[in-house]
Amino acid sequence: MNNDAASLAVSSTIGVNNMKKSIVLSTLVMSLNSFAGTLTCDGTVETVAYHGNNQLMVKLSSMNRPVIFCNPGENWVLSGEPNRVMSAETCKTLFSMFLSARATKEKLTTVTFDGPDVPSSCNGFGNYKKVFIRYVNY
Repeated sequence: MNNDAASLAVSSTIGVNNMKKSIVLSTLVMSLNSFAGTLTCDGTVETVAYHGNNQLMVKLSSMNRPVIFCNPGENWVLSGEPNRVMSAETCKTLFSMFLSARATKEKLTTVTFDGPDVPSSCNGFGNYKKVFIRYVNY
């Protein structure tokens, strides 16, 4: 094999290795973006609301914005949480719990949110973000 052929073989191998690394890195970055977040907040219920298209919302004192947490007319499933389902009945029960907590000004000690729109802190929610509520305690 002459020097030109050897250089081409080495260049091709390096190019293939770099491409493999790029594909692995891109796949890793994309999969990290698809992981659903989990966050636990506490506080008093400041807002309990209805939003168009049959969606219910809640905001705790530790949160910057209300979040959409269920639909009282159907099962609630988020794309990033396919194995978690909130039934319409559970949705109505949670809504009642939030209304009661708001009326009595009781502090909710634990509300755990899951889903792709869940931020890393309670004051980091975006507008009209959808969450799955996994646990509530007060």
